[in-house]
Amino acid sequence: MSTPAIVVVGAGPGVSGSVARLFAAEGYAVGLVGIDAAPLSELEATIADVDVRTAIADLTDVESATHAITGLGDHFGRIDVLHFNPSAFREKDPLELTVAELLQDVALGVGALLTAVQAARPYLSSGARVTVTGSMAADEPWHRAASLGVQKAGVRNLVHSLEATLAPDGIRAVSVTVQGTLAREGAFTPDRVAAAILAASRQDEDGWRTDVPYAG
Repeated sequence: MSTPAIVVVGAGPGVSGSVARLFAAEGYAVGLVGIDAAPLSELEATIADVDVRTAIADLTDVESATHAITGLGDHFGRIDVLHFNPSAFREKDPLELTVAELLQDVALGVGALLTAVQAARPYLSSGARVTVTGSMAADEPWHRAASLGVQKAGVRNLVHSLEATLAPDGIRAVSVTVQGTLAREGAFTPDRVAAAILAASRQDEDGWRTDVPYAG
């Protein structure tokens, strides 16, 4: 297949949906991976004129997530952009949060990126990109959602390691740190964040940054 393809992991409304539509407008075939059929179907219906495929998977289940991503890779024959979006929001401060809850959240917000990249790797070739929706919570965590800050700091750190591992093969990784709160209007709409992610994926390789801040 000569058409480039993006696989959006943790697809649904919000930034991930905007990323999917934006890349579709750029001519990419689109694969959507999520845990619930209804949001995937609703998102699929908003994407026109390109090949769109959906796959349902529990991203914290390695076998389920791997099957979903490899199935999309087999269908498209390639993955040019792997976008990772999921995180868990749990409103608990560090005295309320249990270790089990923290690990459960990190399994989604960080661990699932490992699964996704490992599953996608056979379909990634030179020029492919791994992009991640980051957050200012990595640097300025809200104590009432303690696990979210850990997830966002962890996933950004993992992106640095992925970049060092994949770059020799011409595959680059980047996290876009959104330095604001998502809103329906203004600088932090999902569409504007998606545009920042697209731009980060098209950085000049000679000056490649693995962490690109988006301040609106």
